[in-house]
Amino acid sequence: MADPSSYRPRPGEIPDSPGVYRFRDEHRRVIYVGKAKSLRQRLSSYFQDISGLHPRTATMVTTAASVEWTVVGTEVEALQLEYSWIKEYDPRFNVKYRDDKSYPSLAVTMNEEFPRVQVLRGAKRRGVRYFGPYGHAWAIRETVDLLLRVFPVRTCSAGVFKRAHAIGRPCLLGYIEKCSAPCTGRVSPEEHRALAEEFCDFMAGRTGTYLRRLETEMAEAAEALEYERAGRLRDDIEALRRAMEKNAVVLADATDADLIALAEDELEAAVQIFHVRGGRVRGQRGWVTDRVANVTTGELVESAVQQLYGEESGESVPKEVLVPALPEPPGPLTDWLTERRGSAVNLRVPQRGDKRDLMTTVERNARQALVLHKTRRASDLTTRSRALEEIAENLGLDSAPLRVECFDISHLQGDDVVASMVVFEDGLARKSEYRRFQIKSFAGQDDVRAMHEVVSRRFRRYLRERERTGEWAVEEEPDDAFPAPVEDDGRPKRFAYPPQLVVVDGGQPQVAAARRALDELGIDDVAVCGLAKRLEEVWLPGEEDPVILPRTSEGLYLLQRVRDEAHRFAIRYQRGKRSQSIRKGPLDAIPGLGETRKKALLKHFGSVKRLRAATVEEISEVPGIGRKTAETVAAALAGQAQAAPAVNTATGEIVED
Repeated sequence: MADPSSYRPRPGEIPDSPGVYRFRDEHRRVIYVGKAKSLRQRLSSYFQDISGLHPRTATMVTTAASVEWTVVGTEVEALQLEYSWIKEYDPRFNVKYRDDKSYPSLAVTMNEEFPRVQVLRGAKRRGVRYFGPYGHAWAIRETVDLLLRVFPVRTCSAGVFKRAHAIGRPCLLGYIEKCSAPCTGRVSPEEHRALAEEFCDFMAGRTGTYLRRLETEMAEAAEALEYERAGRLRDDIEALRRAMEKNAVVLADATDADLIALAEDELEAAVQIFHVRGGRVRGQRGWVTDRVANVTTGELVESAVQQLYGEESGESVPKEVLVPALPEPPGPLTDWLTERRGSAVNLRVPQRGDKRDLMTTVERNARQALVLHKTRRASDLTTRSRALEEIAENLGLDSAPLRVECFDISHLQGDDVVASMVVFEDGLARKSEYRRFQIKSFAGQDDVRAMHEVVSRRFRRYLRERERTGEWAVEEEPDDAFPAPVEDDGRPKRFAYPPQLVVVDGGQPQVAAARRALDELGIDDVAVCGLAKRLEEVWLPGEEDPVILPRTSEGLYLLQRVRDEAHRFAIRYQRGKRSQSIRKGPLDAIPGLGETRKKALLKHFGSVKRLRAATVEEISEVPGIGRKTAETVAAALAGQAQAAPAVNTATGEIVED
């Protein structure tokens, strides 16, 4: 590793102007490209104390051996140069979007004498009009098959076209009138090009003109008693409408826009893009990226926009680009898009209305894409094995931890303190083994004390199971909160199996509390570590410095998944308890009063206030309520202190029970 001070530029060397900079390693390979409004301020931030840098940034500056920069006139020029260098050098520390597949597009080769409609993948060609991309090639072919009734454009390859021209006989599509057969001279090159342009106009969203024209021609044919031609036109109209239905209307104002949404965590981010043309979703695509550097959502958006439109120009860049967050500042990126389109481009975050609703849909797709990516990655046996081996190597374990348990504490400002325990076996979640805890030994907010209690209770139960099965005797006071279970089949369950590794959500204090709990119980064969969420540091008991796993480490990825799952499970339990306590009413505290009889009482009296004022005889008149139950209800309600009346803050009215 290089010392950043060894290649730090001397004071005054770095200009205070916009520009692009490159970090190179000892082999002169470019490892990072960045841009800055002020090169002096940005580059100076890399050469501060390494302990104050983000771990990923620290890794980059210690890997680098030199830095160089290029001054430009404006921030837009810096954006353009940054994109060019990222494409040229492919730096390892820059955000990289890796497309999980090459998405197909519908292409019309307007650069040929007889334009052809076809499915194309890969790099875009000059003079070809593209629509999409689509998720599947068959979706394009279905749409084209419907449209060829109305716009019989050539779809054959160059070889088929030349052979048909040589023999003077069209292919099958020419005979069934799904091709105008320019190969045999049925239409002139000008007429065929006009058909192709109409096809492109329809795909671009200008559908109303053609539908109205066909409807007019159908009516005229019917008035002229040309019923066969009217029937064909009717079928053409139906084909166009079916093609339109394949792209649902989402925006009523015939908007041309691209919507970009992100779903991200500490290590990866998924990008989803919906292409809306003429108010309809014409295509969808998505990528997944590694968060190599400590980038914000706005910076991820900027990278996505650069890579999406870096090779585009003209109408391929839409009038509107809707994003979840704007880069800071947004002006250079907007100017860059405007320059590529040749007219104004509106880059903004949708706040309300149909566009906000559609953005929510795109965000949902991004979240699902990230989950699917993580699931596929986690389901790979080789990857899981490598992750467990990396954990064992970095934490100094004797063998790979086949069973990992993670604990997390959750509360709302010290109230409803709960904890969760999730279990991963062989790198996969075992949800049937998940457990949740209520903190009982104290009240208030103390995550360290809560972690000690939860780990103690979990492993005290484990020791009891071992004692019950006769493996060894444990002399310890019983825990009333966890009576020993009696299983019908005689097998030990729940807390009977010890993990090889305990992971806690937190840093040094939480790790020390978990280790202390195990030591107090005499358990020394279970390893403990903590994962601090802010910097993804792995803490070990008694160590002053954390273990920094490489950000590309599968072991770190697995620990993060375990920690995030424990956090999700704890939050879910805590929210459920909170909502349950909010819903509780005066009748919930009365013993022996179930849901059915509570509903019957409220239905009969209308409110708890009227029920509280009722006599025992009046309560006994309710179906299902006997004399004894009525006395219990009356006594319980009389003994409860009547709370102050609730007030509707909007109207000032007193709300009765």
